[in-house]
Amino acid sequence: MNRGLISRFFIRWFVCSLGLWIAAGFLGQRITYDSRMGVIIVAGFILALVNAIIKPIVVILSLPAILFSLGLFMIVINGLMVLLVSWLYTPLEVNSFGSAMLAGMVIGLVNYLVSTILEEK
Repeated sequence: MNRGLISRFFIRWFVCSLGLWIAAGFLGQRITYDSRMGVIIVAGFILALVNAIIKPIVVILSLPAILFSLGLFMIVINGLMVLLVSWLYTPLEVNSFGSAMLAGMVIGLVNYLVSTILEEK
């Protein structure tokens, strides 16, 4: 397997975990993980897998909605991915779809910032 592919996955895993942790801090009781970092790390791993495998399929299937909304439908897709992770991994609890969409936006922002920092080096 390609080392670059593996290192990119580990970076995605770190970014997803960091984004979930920050989102849980901002959203308070709307996203709970029992204050255990292990839950955040495992949920970040599952989110990185979901984003690598399932999200591209969902994006292709919903391309008309994404184009029609000028990309804003991606917020809905990101929220669905966070909800899927909370459904697959029950120690991470997301109270509502709105909370999942906000968490998806925070994770996207963290991903953008980390990508910008890594590209500058």
